[in-house]
Amino acid sequence: MGFRFRKSIQIVPGVRVNVSRSGIGYSAGVKGARITKHANGRVSRTLSVPGTGLSHQSTVGGNRSRSTSTSTAPRRRTPTAAAAPVPQLPPVPPPPLMPPPHAPAWERELFQILHSRTPADYVGVAQRHKHVAPNIRILAAALEGLLHFEFADTNPAAAQRARSLLGWVVAQHVDLSADPFVQRYLAERRWPVQIVHGVTAALRISDDVLILAAAELHQSAGDLPAAIWTVEYATPTAHAALSLADLYSSADRHQDVVDLTNGVTNEDDATALLFALRGRAFAQLGYNEAARESFKEALRVRSRASEVRHRALLERAQVDLSQNRKAAARKSIERVLAEDPTYPGLQEALAALP
Repeated sequence: MGFRFRKSIQIVPGVRVNVSRSGIGYSAGVKGARITKHANGRVSRTLSVPGTGLSHQSTVGGNRSRSTSTSTAPRRRTPTAAAAPVPQLPPVPPPPLMPPPHAPAWERELFQILHSRTPADYVGVAQRHKHVAPNIRILAAALEGLLHFEFADTNPAAAQRARSLLGWVVAQHVDLSADPFVQRYLAERRWPVQIVHGVTAALRISDDVLILAAAELHQSAGDLPAAIWTVEYATPTAHAALSLADLYSSADRHQDVVDLTNGVTNEDDATALLFALRGRAFAQLGYNEAARESFKEALRVRSRASEVRHRALLERAQVDLSQNRKAAARKSIERVLAEDPTYPGLQEALAALP
């Protein structure tokens, strides 16, 4: 950095002579207004507001002409209030769909009893309107059958009535999921159905709840042929495949189990259990290595439901016992015993151990 020389001499109040290496200049003015002539001929006019730090300078002549406005006062930052959090409200459920005023009488009556717990209500609607609504008998029988099905585990009479009604509905081969009444009022209603022990699904009419519920009732009654015939009409889904594989296995149709489970991937509880049934089928057919691989795949994902893993472990233990692999069988059975001593079939498996 070079040296600079500058000297300012006051001649009279308000007038100064400025001496620098580039020449002589002068400035004159009062507080708030001043004119300066620089050594290079440039003239500056400066206006300011005393005490505020605000000033305005304009320059003409010399080497350049400019107009600037400067402020040396500190800038004040206006604080901004933090935005208040907006509460997230749960979505408002859509209002229940109601029959329009011009809807036929049977539709309005059937809608009114959709949540009825009285079976006679469905019978009455079907009898009153069977001549004007072609599907009213099937719809009423399906809804009454599903109502009885809810109590089938504890009420033998309800189980028998549900089996009779749902079996008849399935035998009509009518796709109720395409019925306008079902699509309008029952499209998303679900009923819980135990597919096999350890796997329960909440199914809609479009998910073949009628078929799988009827099959469960037939199987509970010991009628395997009727249960198999029923599920074979179901739409191919993982739940239908699991139900059918379990029925085939119970009927010793092991090759059918293998054929049914070809190409399955372990994606959920239902498909994991399919691998357990596939392993049992391979073992019964004498393909021991294929059986072990299937059981290994069934147990590969540890996050599967405990009931699914226990079923796979017991199935594997039975195969190991049949092959005189006693230590491996004991290990599988004791794993189930440690986690769920009340698991169905466990006591029989323990009794089979040497």
